[in-house]
Amino acid sequence: MKALAYQPRLYRAAMRPAGGVSFNVVRGETDLWISAGSDLSDAALREVVALRGQLQRHITQCPVFLTSLAPLPEDPAAPPLIREMLDAGRLATVGPMAAVAGAIAESVGRVLLQHSREVIVENGGDLFVRRDGPCRIMVHAGGSPLSEKVALEIDAGGEPFGLATSSGTVGHSLSFGNADAACVLADSAAVADAYATAVGNMVKTKGDVNAALAYARSQPQIKGCAIIIGEAIGIWGELKVVARQQQDVVMRRQAQHDI
Repeated sequence: MKALAYQPRLYRAAMRPAGGVSFNVVRGETDLWISAGSDLSDAALREVVALRGQLQRHITQCPVFLTSLAPLPEDPAAPPLIREMLDAGRLATVGPMAAVAGAIAESVGRVLLQHSREVIVENGGDLFVRRDGPCRIMVHAGGSPLSEKVALEIDAGGEPFGLATSSGTVGHSLSFGNADAACVLADSAAVADAYATAVGNMVKTKGDVNAALAYARSQPQIKGCAIIIGEAIGIWGELKVVARQQQDVVMRRQAQHDI
């Protein structure tokens, strides 16, 4: 895997989920913020180590997996993490690494759900969440006047969900668009991550927001989408925009290929 310069995730100081315990798990370039019913850092770290091993071995065997910006074929012999990323990339018509942060967040979160009823795993702006009630997620949107002024509220009825963000103006994420934030809600965090890249790529100007939302509506896997570019915001689906208040999580995109 390509080494990335570490970027301190100072935005995490604003995360205040009600109840539970919050902790960080860091291994190599993987830097997770987790909230759960108790400190499950040992279980989370074991899963991170296993996932990173799967990813490293597959990239060694198939270097194009790391660099491809286009979908790659199925690989039935690959481990679950790799197959999940390949599937998400094909759905969104992007390379598999566009799904890596969401896929790792969800894989860790699923393990922790064996020990905790509520879990949030944040991986550089991509989230896996299982909450009993609504979850409020403040969006950092670069230089937009809406940045950190609004939050997205999601009530998934106790079902796990993924919410991912892509940005063409924040951090070093690879995006071919200019959206300050393109957020996608899906049942799968890997799928949300891949589609956030696809949606973000479409938004070059404010005039592209409606077309990008129409694309999101056309994809059965997407349950909601929010796009911020400058002072403009567009939203569709199972997301509600609310004024900033005490939020559970901050969505802020960090480096390219957060893993």
